[in-house]
Amino acid sequence: MPTRYRKELEECCERQLIVTVAVNERCVGESGCLWLYPLPEWERLEQTISRLPTLNKMAGKLRRFVIGNASECEMDGQGRFLLPEKLRKFAQMDKKIVLVGQLNKFEIWNDVAWTAKESEWLNSDDDEGLDELDTLSF
Repeated sequence: MPTRYRKELEECCERQLIVTVAVNERCVGESGCLWLYPLPEWERLEQTISRLPTLNKMAGKLRRFVIGNASECEMDGQGRFLLPEKLRKFAQMDKKIVLVGQLNKFEIWNDVAWTAKESEWLNSDDDEGLDELDTLSF
């Protein structure tokens, strides 16, 4: 974990983290990516997911992928944490990874998958959801 995040993670969750598979908009595992949550954020997500309709097909997929693959991991004093082997295999993580901050969580990407996704996003002309961002200014 980069130094700039360690103190905040110590204060907000006492280094208690939850790692799980990342899912895409179809609630299918996102190849090459894991999500890493501070424990309080994870608990909020669990509550949100628990309120979803039980018989909703997409909600079921979300529960199976995100909740079903969640694993606790504790960051040590040097900012290291161990990703479970099952999740490392899912995301095809060998040596190089990319950690991407996402406000309430981190994404952990296989370096090759991140480079491919970044290129895909940069070369895409997808404007789905753009209308919802009309009031956003920078």
